[in-house]
Amino acid sequence: MIEEISIRDLGVIGEARLPLGAGFTALTGETGAGKTMVVTALGLLLGERGDSGAVRAGSAQAVVEGHWEVAAEGPVADRVRDAGGDVDDDGGGRAQLVLGRTVGSDGRSRATVGGRSAPVGVLSELSPHLVVVHGQSEQIRLKSATAQREALDRFAGAPLVALLGDYQEAFQRWQTDRSELDLLLAERDRRTREADDLRTAMTEIEAAAPQRGEDAALTEQAERLTNLEDLRLAATEAREAISVQESEGVDASTLVDTARRALDRVVGHDPALAPIAEQLAAASFALAELSGALSSYLGGLDADGARELEGIQERRAALNSLIRRYGPTLDDVVDHLEQGSTRLLELDGDADRIEQLGAEVEAGLARVHELAAALTELRRDAASRLEQAVSVELQALAMPDARLTIDLAERELSLTGRDQVSLLLQPHPGAEPRPIARGASGGELSRVMLAIEVVLAGSDPVPTFVFDEVDAGVGGASATEIGRRLARLAQGSQVIVVTHLAQVAAFATNHLVVEKGTDGAVTTSNVRLVHADDRAQEMARLLSGSPDSDVALAHARELLEQAHGRWN
Repeated sequence: MIEEISIRDLGVIGEARLPLGAGFTALTGETGAGKTMVVTALGLLLGERGDSGAVRAGSAQAVVEGHWEVAAEGPVADRVRDAGGDVDDDGGGRAQLVLGRTVGSDGRSRATVGGRSAPVGVLSELSPHLVVVHGQSEQIRLKSATAQREALDRFAGAPLVALLGDYQEAFQRWQTDRSELDLLLAERDRRTREADDLRTAMTEIEAAAPQRGEDAALTEQAERLTNLEDLRLAATEAREAISVQESEGVDASTLVDTARRALDRVVGHDPALAPIAEQLAAASFALAELSGALSSYLGGLDADGARELEGIQERRAALNSLIRRYGPTLDDVVDHLEQGSTRLLELDGDADRIEQLGAEVEAGLARVHELAAALTELRRDAASRLEQAVSVELQALAMPDARLTIDLAERELSLTGRDQVSLLLQPHPGAEPRPIARGASGGELSRVMLAIEVVLAGSDPVPTFVFDEVDAGVGGASATEIGRRLARLAQGSQVIVVTHLAQVAAFATNHLVVEKGTDGAVTTSNVRLVHADDRAQEMARLLSGSPDSDVALAHARELLEQAHGRWN
């Protein structure tokens, strides 16, 4: 429930406070006084787009703040807390929520939720749980097939909601399976070619059996074998320099041994020569080891290196061929083989998957049809009850011969079933029922919409209704009945009505007047709560255009007395 709305610098409203509260609040005022700005202010609090053109001339920004009473626990409080805001829990299951919105003259907009800045989108998410707004644009929305189906589903209540949830789950699962099946069937030829190409590649790679790093090792071997003779000559020359093997001559080993023997003969005469003699002995030993290592290296050189090199080059050519097709590296080739096995299993399993999905799609479609039929039955039953209840309400709204008919036509399956819901209005017996989008005038549509809301409120109550001149196009007894029905709706919900009809405003328990004033240069509007004589004068103005007309005042007091049993 909205307890209060404060407005500053919005349109012609300089500063205003609207005390609302429970029951039925009527908002009246002269044309151009700013009644529309009040609805605009509420729209801003509900997340509608802000227009810098609505900021009062000469002001930096328009500011709107709303105070709500909400449940301390529930979707509203949960979303506020998720956004970082807070609700003021009174300890009795109720809480106070403050929403705010500013729109700058530069077009910038800011929202506050529960005392914290928040994206404007949070207000939009909260709005369906707080307020239902009806105006001429909302009546147009009621003309759409979607809005009409939603109205019927609201009336059907929890059983249909639960069944609709089951249906939507089955429908989405069926669509997912069908999409996968369609994709597999559409790409079956391409996937078959992919499997054949992959199988050929795997056969080729398996035949070559490449090993990770093998190409690098073969490159090293090829380099060695290509320079085999140079390697043999260099190693032989080095070995001969260290130790002559097959001819007499001077080599490093002989020279070191000669030096060592010379020192051995005199080392006893001078101990200082002992370390040098030991180093010569070690050098002799090291030269012997080096000579042996070079002999072993020469013995390991393949005498038939040309033949081995030819085999290595052939292997490298085979690996390079694989790398060009499945590379760019040999590791990628090995990866292609390893991953290809998994992919091939997937591709080869398409036939089984297609068969399985075909069965699942068929079973899923049968389940969807079964649930859709059950939805249709629930809607038909609800339609019959809603037709009767709304038709009774229309009789009370000065349309005694009118009857609402709800037609359910079959259409293609969708997320909401297979029912095309149409609200038809039969204005009098014998007339052909016509869609309300074409067969109802503005006044008739207002009354049909109100009748539906009154009926729906009994099964699906809404915290707050806002009606923006939905009585446009009606008057006299019809207007009185609209007021009476709005008062009935206010017994279970907060009702706020912007109206220009005294017959409607008479039933309000709270009457606010938007007044326009000017200092000769600037026009300013404010909002005033009226009681007793002030209220009678405003009612007289609505009736005759003059708040001081004795006849109009008498009529106003009569209307108030008829509505409440007293005129004040």
